[in-house]
Order: sequence, then C-alpha cells, then structure tokens
Amino acid sequence: MTCFAAVVRAVMRRILTSSFCILLFVAAPVQAQDSPASASPGARFSSGLLMGYSSGFGLQAFGVASNFAEGFPLQARLGLGFTSVDAGSPPDARRVFINNATNGIPEENGQTWGFSLDVGYPVNLFSMKQAFLVGGVRYARFKGNFKYVGGNEDFDVKSSHWGLGAALQSYFPMGGRFDLVLDAGLDYYFSSTLTGHDTAYDPDGTAVNPREDYTYSDADAAIGQPTFRPILMLGMNYRF
Repeated sequence: MTCFAAVVRAVMRRILTSSFCILLFVAAPVQAQDSPASASPGARFSSGLLMGYSSGFGLQAFGVASNFAEGFPLQARLGLGFTSVDAGSPPDARRVFINNATNGIPEENGQTWGFSLDVGYPVNLFSMKQAFLVGGVRYARFKGNFKYVGGNEDFDVKSSHWGLGAALQSYFPMGGRFDLVLDAGLDYYFSSTLTGHDTAYDPDGTAVNPREDYTYSDADAAIGQPTFRPILMLGMNYRF
C-alpha cells in the first residue's frame, strides 16, 4: 500500500508539472496577441477570491482559463489557498513527539497552505446556467503548533501531502464583469510523514527517534493533518 501511494504521488507530480506547462503554453500565445481581431474570439480568462469552510475557515485565490479553441469544452483552473485548522490533541502530540510531562496550559493552532490544478467540464444541474464539474490534483503543507504555557514546551508538527479533489462550481452573473461563485466539493489527501521536534513517523511504519513504542498510527490520531476535506465556499470572480 505504501509503495502504491508513493507511485501515485510521483505520478501526480508529473501530471501537475505537465498540466501547468501545457496551460502556460496554450494561454501565453492568446494573451500575447496585440490586436483584438487576431485573438481567438473564444479565449477567456478570469480570477477571483473565495472564502468559507474547508475543514476550517479558508481563503482561496484562483485563476481560470477557458475556450482555448473553438468548441473545446474544458477549462483549466489554478488555485492557491490558506486554511486555519485544528492542529490536533496537545496532550497526545506532546506524548508522541516530546515526552509524558503534563505541566503547563496547552494551546494549539494549525494551518495549511496548498494549491490545486483542476480541469472543469460544463454541466447542467439544478437549472444553473453556468456550472462546472471540476477535478484534479491537490498539494498541501500542514503545520500544527503546540504550546504549553508555563510548561516550557513549544513545538511544531509538519507534513506535506498530495491529494485528489472534485467540486461543483457555479457562476452567477452580477453585472458588468463580476460573478458570484459558489464552490462545493471534497478533497482527499494521502498519508505522509509527520515530523515534530526531532521525531518523525512515516506511513510505512518506519520512524526517526520515536518516543517509547509509539507508531505512525498514534501520531496520525494525535495530529490534525489533512485527509478528507469537505469544502463549501462563496466568493467573487472577475472576467478579463
């Protein structure tokens, strides 16, 4: 299973790199046209900002390129997001990554930064005139901070994850070049190494400087790194 996950992550890296290069290759010539008459009449570009729930309060900036060629139905979407998340259980994180001490008042906070690359296909659902079913690859970097006030402990647990996601995105014209955007979907992230202080636990069962007899399962249960992530966000889009 671990080998399979490693292969999937490697394949997704290649897909992400290749897809982004293709997007730049296709989009750049269209943007480079000096005369409106010489530009592709269907070429469209837009960008916007979303906010809402993404396993915590989240923000996402995105850009969309569509109508690369006449009759071509797919759009490409690149997103960059930040989410404030639950870092996990401070007592469990302390035991698994530091020691069994119990002194101090626990505090925790977590966050993820990530990006997504999607392909969207227009669909007709619920009488929505501009709706797209999108799906693609995800990448997220997680950091959970655990602090024990008065207990002399302040440490981070970090991880990075590749994943897959799908969503339904709907656009509602507001006048001029602006749209109201509704985004509802689900992301899934593959397990990855959890590193904190001088300790690391890997999904394949190996560990660096593990505490007592703790394993990756214990670390996974203690930390709030991304796995399944439901998304419901609302925002604005501007059409260039």
